[in-house]
Amino acid sequence: MAPSPIDKDMAELVIPSLPLETRCPPFPLRQYGGFWMPEPFLPGMAAARAGFQPRPSDVVLASFPKSGTTWLKALAFATLNRADHPPCGLDHPLRRSNPHDCVDFLEVVFLRSAADDVLAALPSPRVIATHMPCSLLPERVIAEPEGAGCKTVYICRDPKDALVSMWLFTKKKLEAAAKEEGSPPKLYTLEKALELFCDGRCIGGPQWHHVLGYWEASRARPKKVLFLRYEDMLGDPVGNVRKLAEFTGCAFSEKEEAAGVAQDIVELCSIDALKNMEVNKNEVLKFCSQHPKVYVFLQTRPKF
Repeated sequence: MAPSPIDKDMAELVIPSLPLETRCPPFPLRQYGGFWMPEPFLPGMAAARAGFQPRPSDVVLASFPKSGTTWLKALAFATLNRADHPPCGLDHPLRRSNPHDCVDFLEVVFLRSAADDVLAALPSPRVIATHMPCSLLPERVIAEPEGAGCKTVYICRDPKDALVSMWLFTKKKLEAAAKEEGSPPKLYTLEKALELFCDGRCIGGPQWHHVLGYWEASRARPKKVLFLRYEDMLGDPVGNVRKLAEFTGCAFSEKEEAAGVAQDIVELCSIDALKNMEVNKNEVLKFCSQHPKVYVFLQTRPKF
């Protein structure tokens, strides 16, 4: 596919001029809009900011990396699509596909030249994810006018746990790359990861600015932005699924409550259930294999 003009301009003119960080594998990072973002994703981010046209019924799932993204994708997809796909159904999409294949990343969609066609073909309500900071979202996502934009759900996690999870994930990627090349894996210690994290030099960092942006947006526009904590969701998953459903305009009916639909969704999307599904063990992610720039990072299943 031929790159879009925005992709080309970003790659040839803007990216080389941005501050560079190479100590945080597996990607080189560039400081864009005050945040350190993976270089391969920047053209997609720029294209999304310029071209994404949200529908009022859209739900954007936002997160700092390794903060519960996969779980939130599964819960939101199952909640918003429960009329067409009952959570107890044996043929539920989440039993056949990874959550990342059910809910795509906005910046990855816009790395493809056919992004408009891909998004236009999705039925409402569309559920789309992003790791972009709030300040870098397309302006139309959380537009001020009544009836404009769409709804955003943000999940945050204890920074220590997010750091350790990302470090383990990165080490796994480095080991896999080294094995393929027949060379020793690159050394990437937890101490080095911590040093860079505390300096804000990590994917999506500074983490505290990433979280703060969405927290402030949720306080200023509570009908547009829902702020969730990973730890709270672990403690009360059913209650938080109810909150998610109500916020997105599809609260559970009395009949659904009596039937235990919220609990069924939680059980379908539980970490144990997802990681034990065959589709999450062996298959390559469809969405990342469609773009070689992200395939190097996301070529294996996320760790549940």
